[in-house]
Amino acid sequence: MLPTLVRRFQQKAVEGLTHAIGNTPLILLKSLSERTGCQILGKAEWMNPGGSVKDRAALGIVKDAEERGLLKTGGTVVEGTAGNTGIGLAHVCRARGYKLVIFMPDTQSKEKIDLLRLLGAEVYPVPAVAYENPANYNHQARDYAASLAPHAFWTHQFDNTANARIHYLTTGPEIWEQTEGTVDAFVCSTGTGGTLAGVARYLREKSGGRVQNWLADPPGSILASYISSGGTLLERSGGSITEGIGQGRITDNLATEIEHLSGGLHIPDSKTIAMLYELLDKEGIYLGASSALNVVAAVDLAEKLGPGKTIVTVLCDGAYRYQSRLFSHKWLRTKGLHGAIPEHLHKYIVLE
Repeated sequence: MLPTLVRRFQQKAVEGLTHAIGNTPLILLKSLSERTGCQILGKAEWMNPGGSVKDRAALGIVKDAEERGLLKTGGTVVEGTAGNTGIGLAHVCRARGYKLVIFMPDTQSKEKIDLLRLLGAEVYPVPAVAYENPANYNHQARDYAASLAPHAFWTHQFDNTANARIHYLTTGPEIWEQTEGTVDAFVCSTGTGGTLAGVARYLREKSGGRVQNWLADPPGSILASYISSGGTLLERSGGSITEGIGQGRITDNLATEIEHLSGGLHIPDSKTIAMLYELLDKEGIYLGASSALNVVAAVDLAEKLGPGKTIVTVLCDGAYRYQSRLFSHKWLRTKGLHGAIPEHLHKYIVLE
């Protein structure tokens, strides 16, 4: 028999784009696994049709709304999003015949905004203000949907627990099956809390509490300190190069599982940007900053737990949505991160 490089598919032809969401590969990060003595595995969520883990939340929320009669044929979906959920919704809404309106912070990358418009979404970039401010993009999305009632549905991704439920029903079981039940720990960052809460709950229940679930946090977020302090909610300050993760409050999605988390890890931007370039150089994987942060957290957790463990994280999306920033000399210097990238990796900084 001739040798083959074909990767076996889990199923045959699927019925449309939405049926292609999920069942993403779990990738061994070889160089980091060798360094730590653990199996470091990344769930390749950038391989979803819309290019990110948020495809799952988009589909789960829309299907839940359909099942509850909140969204009917020809209706309008409205969301406040920092980017990837909007892109996932744009794909899902096009595939299922809905109009999409997006409110998002004007701090998001041009690539994301352009892509949303190319996918047919009506996009309103608004000033980035705190959640407590009535002008916050989430509140503007809510108010806009209310003005169109009953012909519009506000997805409310941060506090709509259909978000966490889709990960409990899909991502968690996939990880368990792909590791054949050997996973020892799961770690990822959180914005809405859906991925972490859904996956953590499934792995906790399936393993009888054996699997540890950890939260990874960027600068400017209060979640890791909330966990380590036993529930003290500090005032949010500072910021991060990452987009769509970090939080200043406990969302309803995260609230479903936060009391069961094993701990939180604070990851500085300097380690995130260095890992982003290392993954490109050593693994050939072109990832965004939130994915790189997750991998840093997985390595830190491996060092904390010791050799021989199987640790899974989420590779949320690719770098192409952020390349004008992440691979720019000027932008990196502006953020004080140019020096955080090892000299031998500067060859990848190809933009001025």
